[in-house]
Amino acid sequence: MLRRTKILATLGPATDQPGVLEGMFEAGLDFVRMNFSHGSAQDHINRANAVRELSLKTGRLVGILADLQGPKIRIARFKDTKVFLDEGQDFSLDINFDPLAGDNTQVGITYEPLALEVKPGSRLLLDDGRIVLDVVNVENMRVNCKVIVGGDLSNNKGINLLGGGLSAAALTDKDKEDIKTIAIMKCDYVAISFPRTAEDLHEARRLLVAAGCHAGIVAKVERAEALDVIDEIILASDAVMVARGDLGVEIGDANLPAVQKMLIKRTRELNRVAITATQMMESMIDNPIPTRAEVFDVANAVYDGTDVIMLSAETASGKHPIKAIEAMHRVCIEAEKQAVVRVSSHRIDQRFERVDEAIAMSTMYLANHTKVNGIAALTESGSTPLWMSRISSGIPIFAFSPHSETLGRVTLYRGVFPVLFTHDLKDHAEVNRAILAKLKKRGVAVNGDTFIITKGDLEGEQGGTNALKVVTIGEGLTP
Repeated sequence: MLRRTKILATLGPATDQPGVLEGMFEAGLDFVRMNFSHGSAQDHINRANAVRELSLKTGRLVGILADLQGPKIRIARFKDTKVFLDEGQDFSLDINFDPLAGDNTQVGITYEPLALEVKPGSRLLLDDGRIVLDVVNVENMRVNCKVIVGGDLSNNKGINLLGGGLSAAALTDKDKEDIKTIAIMKCDYVAISFPRTAEDLHEARRLLVAAGCHAGIVAKVERAEALDVIDEIILASDAVMVARGDLGVEIGDANLPAVQKMLIKRTRELNRVAITATQMMESMIDNPIPTRAEVFDVANAVYDGTDVIMLSAETASGKHPIKAIEAMHRVCIEAEKQAVVRVSSHRIDQRFERVDEAIAMSTMYLANHTKVNGIAALTESGSTPLWMSRISSGIPIFAFSPHSETLGRVTLYRGVFPVLFTHDLKDHAEVNRAILAKLKKRGVAVNGDTFIITKGDLEGEQGGTNALKVVTIGEGLTP
């Protein structure tokens, strides 16, 4: 059984060890994430090259996502590395304080506007919400607080404002420099951290195009205020990441499950890709098996319709990167057997303005209501298999394209499998035979299997899909 939900894993020191990346490929890796918050540009280039070399060697296409660091609103450092804060004590955040001399009464900060963007009663959450401070007052750019939830606090931990509202720009000078590296790497997608509006994503796309890169844009939903304009953000992107760490801190953990479900549902309704991230199998950083709660978390994301599930520190720095992918694979396979993930009412009552989209929707209706083993979609841009993949189904979609950029894009779509396909054939029957031969060679089709093939009259033109054909291998179209 082909797994439809895609696995995205972060690369790092753990995956640089001999044989680990190869093992991740064998375990079922679909996409890798380069986290530009850590490592040098050359580190990322080297890892991207290793992924591409293995893709060629194994014949398994694995895509590459570059994740920009974005604005980092953090405390500075403590003179003794960390302190303990008691509940009820006073503690201050001060832009003018020595950034290396923090103690258990005060610490420097990296974000100068903080004092201008909070007021008495504002709640600040440090270290992913582990430390909670209430603002008492602001004096000369010094934010004086009362500790509501105390504990250990160490260097460089992040700061969030409950409810959102901090104005830091989504794209920093570092991000703009990193985009130049990403263009050299020819990444398939670029993730934008902390976007507040659609314009943040438009700006990122303009910078990428100017650098000669046409990667897809991933909007990381991390700010509370992004939820107020979520449709605009989704439509300005190619994919949406439910980044549950900072988002959960800003909106409150109890609100996160409902928001996750809404984001996945709305992203798919608007024909974009949904990625679910953060702590999905966090215990596997140290342990060889996930907790039962983590198993449920992954399965529920699959039930909700997410295209992609993501591993972060579990693979980048954990002890069991290969086992983490294997565990995710097992959970997805079992979750995808459930009827709930094969039922869809997507756009069932809507009128289609484009012929190629109508063909995609018709194909899925036909596939879900007849005995079909798979779908082969010839595609230039990847739009047809994207539309198809928005319909919940257990039927694999094979995206045939001669373009590496398109193949990299579709690798992230749920239930879509990329196939490199170059030809100079003009006869449609010959093209169909070549497609079926390719499927047989991949071991996903045998004589007697029935496939739906979609393509256009004018190969090489985007938006040209205008026909579908149902074919059975061995019945007049034997490859």
